[in-house]
This record gives sequence, structure tokens and C-alpha cells, in this order.
Amino acid sequence: MLQSKIARDCAIVALALLLTLVGLAPSLAAGAFAMGKCGTYGEAFDYAGESQARAAAQKQCKGACTTVTMKRACAAFAVDMTNPCGAHGYAVRPRISNSLNDATRECYKFGGKECVIRAWACDAKG
Repeated sequence: MLQSKIARDCAIVALALLLTLVGLAPSLAAGAFAMGKCGTYGEAFDYAGESQARAAAQKQCKGACTTVTMKRACAAFAVDMTNPCGAHGYAVRPRISNSLNDATRECYKFGGKECVIRAWACDAKG
């Protein structure tokens, strides 16, 4: 009888701990992607807030960079391999496959001849 009470108490504590951890996970769901000239980029994912993620991505990117944020999503950056300093495209979508496809489409739309994915990132649940 004492063993069943101990087992039950341990199960209650484990469940409470699990629920606490699950409750914390969604708060780490902000990311950012910074893109610059000639294929430079920076990425940050699973940050507590968008401003922290944006700052981290900007810090990694060289020069003047455009930054987009992602929350429970994926970002992709495509460049033209024939001229990496020329046409490029990016996309932020809920699914990685959509972001990869749309970033490549955007690169071609802006004049790219051989567009390829340069980088991609997903934040929590992306």
C-alpha cells in the first residue's frame, strides 16, 4: 500500500513537471532571418521574443541586411548562383517546403538565372 502511494505521488509530480515544461515551450517560438548583399545572412530561432531574435540575426549578417521575423514558421533565402550579388528571394511560411519553393520563385521573379537556396531556418513548431 505504501508503494502504491509513493508511485502515485511520483506520477503526479512527473505529470506536473511535464505540464510545466510543455507550457514553457511555446514561449520560445520567435525567430528572425537577416539577408544582405552577395548571399550574406544571419539566422536566429527559438528565442523568447522577436526583438531578441532580430538582434541575433542582424549580428550574424554582414553589411546592410533586411530582416524578417518568423513565429512558428520557416524562412528561406535563395540567391542566383550565376551572380550571387544579383537577384535573390526570400520567404517566410508555416512549412519549410513552402518557404523553400517560394524563396526560389522570388529569386527567379527578380531576374535570377540559376536560383538555389542559400540558407533556411525554422523556429519552434515551424
